[in-house]
Amino acid sequence: MADLPPTSPARPRLRLRVTAPAEAHLRAGHPWLYESSVRGQNREGEAGELAVVYDRRDRFLAIGLYDPHSPLRLRVLHVGTPITVDRAWWAHRLDAALLRRAPLFGPAAHAGETDGYRLLNGESDGFPGAVLDRYADTLVLKLYTAAWFPHLPLLLELLAERFPGFRVVLRLSRNVAALAQEAGLHDGQTLVGEEPGGPVVFRESGLHFEADVVRGQKTGFFLDQRENRRRVEALARGRRVLNAFSFSGGFSLYAARGGAREVVSLDISAHALASAGRNFALNPGLTARHETVQADVFEWLAQTGREFDLIILDPPSLARREAERAGAIRAYGKLAADGLRRLAPGGVLVSASCSAHVSAEEFFEAVRGAARRSGRKWRELRTSRHAPDHHASFPEAEYLKAIYLQLD
Repeated sequence: MADLPPTSPARPRLRLRVTAPAEAHLRAGHPWLYESSVRGQNREGEAGELAVVYDRRDRFLAIGLYDPHSPLRLRVLHVGTPITVDRAWWAHRLDAALLRRAPLFGPAAHAGETDGYRLLNGESDGFPGAVLDRYADTLVLKLYTAAWFPHLPLLLELLAERFPGFRVVLRLSRNVAALAQEAGLHDGQTLVGEEPGGPVVFRESGLHFEADVVRGQKTGFFLDQRENRRRVEALARGRRVLNAFSFSGGFSLYAARGGAREVVSLDISAHALASAGRNFALNPGLTARHETVQADVFEWLAQTGREFDLIILDPPSLARREAERAGAIRAYGKLAADGLRRLAPGGVLVSASCSAHVSAEEFFEAVRGAARRSGRKWRELRTSRHAPDHHASFPEAEYLKAIYLQLD
């Protein structure tokens, strides 16, 4: 499959005309075109077909992957002058993304200490609607649009050339699961290599973790918090640490290696806490006392009388749609307030959000507001955003933020 996709001489190229505001957004580099912004097209299109957007003067404006099943009708690949989107074009784009990460994870960067990271971050790396994560010798490809289904053979071919011998596992967002079945695909399917017999073990900063690449959340692990985990490690020495919403214990392991006196992993999921226990077992050199607590974090944090020197609050998204934004901001404030009440003098609160519908400033202000209302003296150590391998090139792609506060 050399071109993306071949166009029959009997079938004209799919042509779209869009509203004036959408035209302006495309010229400004926004990678999404919604159904409501399409004011005309020359024929019906199929998922994965290349569609060309023409401006009001009938000039080439953009080209992208068409998806008739989604309100997000076109995921833009290129804006400006006409180009040929073929195998060589895709190979160049893939190599550019890999080269961008070479200074971060190449042999010279961490001496082989990290082999779990993001290789392709969707639109921000020019692969709209697709992310690719590496876990040791396993690649996990997650698709958010059916537009990629016809192009899987080409993408797998390009990956095989660059990662020979690697397994490739397919993960699917819920919105494309039914369409995937029609294409003979399913979530957790091994596309290349042998099926994993269980969790895949990989390294991050010299620590070993397991990733459930077949059924786990995201692609199997929360790779996006790596930089914040490293910062927590630097803060942990001699401290009593609470890792709330701990999932599989990422922050807990880093805190233990950083010299924490004790670490508590708190999560409502027994499955997640069991994974945290297995991750500690993968790293026998960690000597900190590790305790797991299965409970609802909001309830436990509001009721406990225990005191900690370092608290990490990293909940799942609290606003999955715009209508939930105001409630999420209040929830972040309450979490921070309850966390601050459990902090000893000199303690540090690390509060994170992965809710894209809550802006960074709204989130930071919710946490700062809780600190101001606490009546205790505090100072802001830092804020952080996306890790380098999860870079965001447009506003809607920005979701991750964290703030570090210390009580005086």
